[in-house]
Amino acid sequence: MKQLRWIEALRENQCHQLEKAGIVNKTKVVDHGKKIRKNWSQSWTVLHGGILTFHKDPKSAPAGNANKASQIVPEYTVDLRGGSVQWAAKDKSSKKFVLELKTRQGCEYLMQYDTESIISDWCKVIQDTIHHLTPHQPEPEHLSDEEDDTGSDREDRKRTSTRNTSAADSEQNRIRGKLKRFLQRRPTLQSVKEKGYIRDNVFGCHLDVLCHRENSTIPKFVEKCIRTVERRGLDVDGIYRVSGNLAVIQKLRHKADHEEHLDLEDGQWEEIHVITGALKFFFRELPEPLFPFSSFEKFIATIQLPDHSQRVSYMKDLVRSLPLPNYDTMKLLFKHLRRVIEHKESNRMSVQSVAIVFGPTLLRPQIESANMTVHMVFQSQIVELMLNKFKDIFSIEGAPPSPSRTF
Repeated sequence: MKQLRWIEALRENQCHQLEKAGIVNKTKVVDHGKKIRKNWSQSWTVLHGGILTFHKDPKSAPAGNANKASQIVPEYTVDLRGGSVQWAAKDKSSKKFVLELKTRQGCEYLMQYDTESIISDWCKVIQDTIHHLTPHQPEPEHLSDEEDDTGSDREDRKRTSTRNTSAADSEQNRIRGKLKRFLQRRPTLQSVKEKGYIRDNVFGCHLDVLCHRENSTIPKFVEKCIRTVERRGLDVDGIYRVSGNLAVIQKLRHKADHEEHLDLEDGQWEEIHVITGALKFFFRELPEPLFPFSSFEKFIATIQLPDHSQRVSYMKDLVRSLPLPNYDTMKLLFKHLRRVIEHKESNRMSVQSVAIVFGPTLLRPQIESANMTVHMVFQSQIVELMLNKFKDIFSIEGAPPSPSRTF
């Protein structure tokens, strides 16, 4: 891995050079001897001067805190002196290629990456660093009775040990000071992305931001999933209703976030419920749903109109007023769901079944209220109406230009 240019300022001697930096998955499992619940997250990880630093995922920064969100913020700083690292046992995690890192302070971390060569390199570098930081202790010589310790000798050794401990603490404080100054000069998240070290995520990204980045009005991941399902999944029983393997879905999510050219025809994605599960997960992870928060109450009010033709007319107007990425993505998705329903004799997915699955996934209020149960009924009814009246609602005849549909 290429060393980052912005670290060269700290290259004063061999001990204080950057040994390694990169993205890994990590979780803390023991905190000063106390077991804690695993919480895997992605981390920009830096090994420097015997200190391993895990940085927070920028998505975890509080909303509205633009300054912090634009920086790579340290989450855990691990002193490797006196620590140990080894491949984790199978009972530690169901993931593959997992390292177990223990510190002398009684903390334990798990580190993982899907590519074996990358995580193996991390293991070797951490082991070498720990070995470099741990001085060799010679075996004590056997003393005869005449050469046995005196009280004065023991005092001398105690003072020497105290001086060595003080020197070690002083060196550790000096390294921490260097690391602190280095972190204060850390680059912005945007500059790291521009250099290609971090790629923007697909999951959890605002729809308009993702589409703008991909120079499209429909996310590429959505198009790939729909093409795959229509090619080999329309007749599968319970399509979109049956859940896929969550671990494999999470693996697919990770691939989509970190690999630009994702191949859904790869054998590891053979189970079609994994593809449909990932597609539903994509829409649930949108910070703002496909039906924008600002339109939620309008859609709820429209579905309650007593006149059916009026409901369809108002629904069409609301859909046409959506931003272009929302409109185009919605049109493609509902067109696809219509094809799923056309095969209901084999897949047992009726209009009502599809509406129940996608209602809460595609639209939700910005703030949950006591009316949540009532809203769930209306959410399904909205999706059901749009599926039944797809051609009327998405017809572009006579559609006036909408100022909100900009991209």
